[in-house]
Amino acid sequence: MRRLLLAGAAAALVFTAPAQAQSPNSILNASYDIARELFVAVNEAFVPAYKAATGQDVTVDQSHSGTSAQARSIVEGLEADVVTFNQVTDIDFLVQNGLVSEDWQSEFPNNASPYYSFPSFLVREGNPKDINDWDDLARDDVQVIFPNPKTSGNARYTYLAATAYALEAFDGDQEQVTAFITKIFDNVPVFDTGGRGATTTFVERGIGDVIITFEAETRGIAREFGDDKFDLVVPSVSLLAEFPVAIVDRVADRRGSGELAKAYLEFLYSEEGQRIVAQHGNRVHDETVKAEFAEDFPEVRLVTAEDVFGGWDAIQENHFASGALLDQIYGER
Repeated sequence: MRRLLLAGAAAALVFTAPAQAQSPNSILNASYDIARELFVAVNEAFVPAYKAATGQDVTVDQSHSGTSAQARSIVEGLEADVVTFNQVTDIDFLVQNGLVSEDWQSEFPNNASPYYSFPSFLVREGNPKDINDWDDLARDDVQVIFPNPKTSGNARYTYLAATAYALEAFDGDQEQVTAFITKIFDNVPVFDTGGRGATTTFVERGIGDVIITFEAETRGIAREFGDDKFDLVVPSVSLLAEFPVAIVDRVADRRGSGELAKAYLEFLYSEEGQRIVAQHGNRVHDETVKAEFAEDFPEVRLVTAEDVFGGWDAIQENHFASGALLDQIYGER
């Protein structure tokens, strides 16, 4: 898996005072649905750190939803200064609409992805349905919970990870792959719009035998609702899910918030920021923090969008465009 080394300037975070005396003292971070608790913790650490370094009191406001929905909202006028998404294509959508610079992935380390995860499973305590891998999700006796891939980047990763597994299992036979994914979709009793809604369906409404979501969310659910109520299941293979970040240049340039926005995203790469991210179940790049949390994160074979599908442009064209494979699967349900 390709990784760029953390840039020294980002790893040893240094804030600089804003160039403009009248620069805004707040920014809006538009983020993915299940990142609420993570960014509460990030903001609680960033605000005093920024104050200590610059003397400026700042506020970071949050907006959470499925990232595809967030991207559309920004195009329609949501005044987000930064985005912390879970899918490259949603930032590319902002690029296409002139809101984010074309070279956004070169503006921060690791292709502007400060941390990563992958689709994983959470089952009821004791794993009564003996769910261990992707093929179990296609069984007639299993109800599967994950959100709508039309509105949730989280669910798109689930769809792609299951497809990657099927491509290996069926030696690339697309007809069998499509039938396999269709069966999994048929086993979903309700498609929520985002990952947090799917968590509510599984945990609070008690629907489903397994929820498929990012590993970080499976850990968060177990931590919040009780390790004695759920079991974590890591599948044999999954898809690398990078969490890209970007400054929304059109908004930041107009508001004069670019320096604050940059400092905020750089904080995610600092040792303190990486530690907070890891504490919330995400996998990080900082070697010191990785060593601290090594026992919490078992090894898993991760494939990439580039290696399996030819990259995100090909994924968008072949899977998520109007009339592409995802639409065809929905049409067969």
